[in-house]
Amino acid sequence: MAQHEGFGDMLVWLALVIQRRYAQICAEHDLTTAQAQLLCTVKDRPYRMAELAASMDMAKNALSQLVDRTERRGLVERSSPERDRRVIALDLTPAGRKIAESLYADVAERLPGIADSLSAEDQQLLRRLATAVAAAHVPGLACGGAGPGERC
Repeated sequence: MAQHEGFGDMLVWLALVIQRRYAQICAEHDLTTAQAQLLCTVKDRPYRMAELAASMDMAKNALSQLVDRTERRGLVERSSPERDRRVIALDLTPAGRKIAESLYADVAERLPGIADSLSAEDQQLLRRLATAVAAAHVPGLACGGAGPGERC
């Protein structure tokens, strides 16, 4: 029991450090973290709304509200790619794609900076451990790769 004492607290603090840095990067792109997740999820292909809700672990009504706000900004667009007009897909607009790609690159470059105080060896260890933990908890996440929808 003693070896785990404080470990949970440190994981919470680490999560907060990551969330704060991510939120800061998103804000610099004039996005909320939810809008950023949405853009990065659909940046490589259109998603059906039901598939997107499952991928983002959001209730459909909450996702609809998020999409409405993001669509009003001209970053995403809905379409009915099939004969069944009830099936709605979401894709990026050209402006949304530009922001998503810029955000994705910025997150990939700057988020690891939270580990700058560690030695190069410890940074590599953190990378391996973070990859293993994330891969164990995110369905479809391959070690070393991006996850479903290439989330950023």
